[in-house]
Amino acid sequence: MENALVKTPLRKLRRRRTKRVWRLKQKLKLAWKSIKIRVKSHLPGFLSTKKHLFHIKSRKEEQDLSQVARRICKISNDSTKSLAFLLQLPKYSADDFLDRGDLMTPATSPRENISKMWRELHGSNDWENLLDPLHPWLRREVTKYGEFVESVYDSLDFDPLSEFCGSSRYNRNKLFEELGLTKHGYKVTKYIYAMSHVDVPQWFLSSAMRETWSKDSNWMGFVAVSGDRESLRIGRRDIVVAWRGTVTPTEWFMDLRTSKEPFDCEGEHGKNVVKVQSGFFSIYKSKSELTRYNKESASDQTMEEVKRLVNFFKDRGEEVSLTITGHSLGGALALMNAYEAAKDVPALSGNVSVISFGAPRVGNLAFKERLNSLGVKVLRVVNKQDIVPKLPGIVFNKVLNKLNPITSRLNWVYRHVGTQLKLDVFSSPYVKRDSDLGRAHNLEVYLHVLDGFHRKKSGFRVNARRDVASVNKSTDMLLDHLRIPEFWYQVAHKGLILNKQTGRWVKPVRAPEDIPSPLSTGPKPIYSL
Repeated sequence: MENALVKTPLRKLRRRRTKRVWRLKQKLKLAWKSIKIRVKSHLPGFLSTKKHLFHIKSRKEEQDLSQVARRICKISNDSTKSLAFLLQLPKYSADDFLDRGDLMTPATSPRENISKMWRELHGSNDWENLLDPLHPWLRREVTKYGEFVESVYDSLDFDPLSEFCGSSRYNRNKLFEELGLTKHGYKVTKYIYAMSHVDVPQWFLSSAMRETWSKDSNWMGFVAVSGDRESLRIGRRDIVVAWRGTVTPTEWFMDLRTSKEPFDCEGEHGKNVVKVQSGFFSIYKSKSELTRYNKESASDQTMEEVKRLVNFFKDRGEEVSLTITGHSLGGALALMNAYEAAKDVPALSGNVSVISFGAPRVGNLAFKERLNSLGVKVLRVVNKQDIVPKLPGIVFNKVLNKLNPITSRLNWVYRHVGTQLKLDVFSSPYVKRDSDLGRAHNLEVYLHVLDGFHRKKSGFRVNARRDVASVNKSTDMLLDHLRIPEFWYQVAHKGLILNKQTGRWVKPVRAPEDIPSPLSTGPKPIYSL
């Protein structure tokens, strides 16, 4: 008995030592294999056949490495971080971006029926236990709303030599069809315009032509609603408002003034008055009878359409939600929009959510508290390297301290609202480590990193499926060995077409249905959904 009592601890120590040695050997083996794969994948001079053979072999080795990693992780949780680092092997090479037809892996994952969980995904519990690790259903839903905002950027006419600069290149009836977003099952019902000559920094596009579609307005987004089939999948009729941000570099925020405007005149007075940044307020509320597209403000246009859709579907006995999404400046407009909707549309009580990407602070503490009391749920997706979500605030106001003694007392005025999902651009193995951090504000970069995010302490998802090439649509952040052109997204031949009869390159005439018209701001018939 005494010998047994003495030997038992020794047996345990030997077993523990054996397990540690085995884990160390497996880690070293894993690290060595990963290093060989990385080195071989970057060595130049291979013949195309050898590259093809190695490409297949490396894929099989990656699968074997993943199986070994899972086995180690089951034995020891302490190894998760180091293994996650070792497994950050680039999944793609330049060969993966060659067109192979139907043999290529789809860029999207299957979408499950989320009708039984839609309230949690919409933020009823402030996304508790859904962000770390990130629930796959929530990832797909947030990505969907981000793609709606991206569609506004993708269809915006940027050309200052175009008489339609600042408008959409497509009418609302074919916007999603032209951009490949019909898969989401939504229909655009109204376009939103904002006045472009308000007193803000260079936030808007303007044409250099004398004759333009509008000298006063810019297209800022749209209202859309889920179709019958999509509504069954997501468990309710979902109304979406998508707001774009600015198209100028992020430096425009350095010109942002700290002055504020009262936002809710019916709210409390004195110290508790609700205020928002004056530039955001001007964009959202400005209107003029002398304009073609902004006889009503962006606020009026949006709220009129939201109320119409809510009343229509509520009368049919349907559950209705409102999801407002935006990027950058659009995230600020989304918060003000949500405030008004929650206050003025009682039928939406508890069903108003905001999904923002790289949004700045918008209002004061009273604005935040009032939004919370109205039941608005806000999910802020933020890149760690993006400076815009940090503004305006303490860092911004330090610059103003030397300029204005009054503004120096406003350091704590601006407050963020809601729940934050923080991402890291450099968690992606496809992004250059010496990239311009200003690119971290780009929406496609946000969607790429979001697709690869699993949890804070793990690396980029190996099974992330969103198209990596999209990162370089309007940036230069992808690694050079992937051979994806920088800033590749643009209109073919910069808008010129070849007239085959005359042999001249000319500017095409817009189709009549794609020419902006004040009448096009009206609502789309709902029966077509």
